[in-house]
Amino acid sequence: MCLFTMLATVSASAINPHRVQRIDREIQKRVFIPKGQWMVGGAISYSEHNEDNLNFTVLKNVDALGYDFKVSPYVGYFFQNNLAAGIRMAYNRTYLDLGNLDLNLGEDFNINLDNVYYLEHKYEVAGFFRSYMPIGSSKIFGLFNECRLTYGYARGKNSTGSGAQYDGTFETAHNLEIGFAPGMTAFVTDWSAVEVSVGVMGFNFKWTDQKTNQIEDGKRRVSSGNFKINLFSINIGMTFYL
Repeated sequence: MCLFTMLATVSASAINPHRVQRIDREIQKRVFIPKGQWMVGGAISYSEHNEDNLNFTVLKNVDALGYDFKVSPYVGYFFQNNLAAGIRMAYNRTYLDLGNLDLNLGEDFNINLDNVYYLEHKYEVAGFFRSYMPIGSSKIFGLFNECRLTYGYARGKNSTGSGAQYDGTFETAHNLEIGFAPGMTAFVTDWSAVEVSVGVMGFNFKWTDQKTNQIEDGKRRVSSGNFKINLFSINIGMTFYL
């Protein structure tokens, strides 16, 4: 009985949280952006491509032109030191006019596409919560993490052939995204900073309704989770602190 009591006492001491020794990492809480400030900013991106009789590996005789344009303004308020909440809006327009494309995978397998047209308008609104942390004792460089809840609405059309007004497939899409976007900020003046962040990581749910040639209906539902950092989705923006 004495041995059992001793073991029980040792076990209780081992799991007692008050006896666990914490490591002092000497992390000091510093004010990087004070309470009461407003932040406004945004990001703009534009890319354009134009191919004329392009040949690349298995792609032959490519004639195409298109562009992608996105603007994303936002505003937030610091309700605590280094902590802000706000709203973000975004508009994205994607356009592609594919005059011709030949896919050559061998003598017995060739695919030809011509007069393919695609256009999409997408609107998003998001509520966000952002926390900042200075790098060391710096007042210029800092890290942040932004959590977002986003709702998106998009309308698009894709068609082949002449691209008449009522021909092709019309799409209406809704999506809900829960995610976060880490990044780094660097002040260039006392009231403005340049921000670099990676693409949003998290969960995305999308519902799409289709109508082809105003007759046939179709539906699609996609759920995905992404927790990988994509270096090709880096965003650069400007933020002003008022």
